[in-house]
Amino acid sequence: MAGATGDADGLRRRLGVFDAIVIGLGSMIGAGVFAALAPAARAAGSGLLIGLAVAAVVAYCNATSSARLAARHPASGGTYVYGRERLGPFWGYLAGWCFVVGKTASCAAMALTVGAYVWPGQTHAVAVAAVVALTAVNCLGVQKSAWLTRAAVAVVLAVLAAVVTVCLTDGGAQASRLAPGPDATVGGVLQAAGLLFFAFAGYARIATLGEEVRDPARTIPRAVPLALGITLIVYAAVGVAVLSVLGPARLADAAAPLADAVRAAGAPGLVPVVRVGAAVAALGSLLALLLGVSRTTLAMARDRHLPRSLAVVHPRFAVPHRAELAVGAIAALVAATGDVRGAIGFSSFGVLLYYAIANAAALTLAPAEGRPVRAVPVLGLAGCLVLAFTLPLPSVLSGAAVALIGAAAYRLRRGRTPRG
Repeated sequence: MAGATGDADGLRRRLGVFDAIVIGLGSMIGAGVFAALAPAARAAGSGLLIGLAVAAVVAYCNATSSARLAARHPASGGTYVYGRERLGPFWGYLAGWCFVVGKTASCAAMALTVGAYVWPGQTHAVAVAAVVALTAVNCLGVQKSAWLTRAAVAVVLAVLAAVVTVCLTDGGAQASRLAPGPDATVGGVLQAAGLLFFAFAGYARIATLGEEVRDPARTIPRAVPLALGITLIVYAAVGVAVLSVLGPARLADAAAPLADAVRAAGAPGLVPVVRVGAAVAALGSLLALLLGVSRTTLAMARDRHLPRSLAVVHPRFAVPHRAELAVGAIAALVAATGDVRGAIGFSSFGVLLYYAIANAAALTLAPAEGRPVRAVPVLGLAGCLVLAFTLPLPSVLSGAAVALIGAAAYRLRRGRTPRG
């Protein structure tokens, strides 16, 4: 029965504002803060914090547009639904395609990060095990997933607070020993912003859970900016702290930036704690990613853009268990064969296209529908496209190729579908 407890397909509205914020934080405060700083510093040099600010501005625009759209269209699927309803079936499909493909790569990247920190010699095996275990957790119900995400966020925030405290306490002593980093360029700052955007994109998980959030018209617009604001504060604090100890040059070459920072700050005993925190962060991010991708898969399967069998909701646990299992299987396969750096770049391109469509959809909202100030979706749309095409060339080429394949598949399917 549709209503406060669910809809005809069996999803139930169980999540409040706090749970929605925690799921967003679990997605954003994940492996990005432990891994993305180094490649971003390599691209931006001394302009790293400027790149972080640019990524945050674009993310804010995307979050605002997504929140207004989610309040108007509180259904599973996120921008897949918004694009379909506001721009037409093709744009909704393209958004869903970019999200599912790009975020499945993100799942693999998060799993590989877990493996790298937990057991470096068996990275791929640990990554596959992590995907399998968390897919099983998600199949047992969204409330269990929210509880585990809450625990992961608490652990990670505690670890990051310790890192910031140690680094800033020692930062003044280290400042005189810092090696100057490469000069910042506009292209480098934009590329760093595109890479750092990967770490901000988790607020989509709140919108894609639209059918499982209580009072979505109020909950989602509150949860999205709060989750994003908390994440920005955390990332800025960590960025300043790590730069104060390592400087841009050493940060750019760091394999494990936060571990290197606490070691350089004179607290080597904190390194194992940082490793555990990184693994927990990546697990929390992976958990929320699997949750969000499966919901978009559910929505696309309902509309027959993906196999209809994936639209089934489990009668007991009220989750799209077939979609969960399909996404988990593909993510495990990529985790068994891929690498973190390539997965992050590929994912960033797809997700930026996804949010470009979200901003375009937000432009069609009328004032009575809660349209944001027009400059917000305009800046978000332009920012997404600029950041997408200033990513490393392999990421741009592979991402564009996959988007074109998806578009061609849509046109082919439409051509074969009988009318009426």
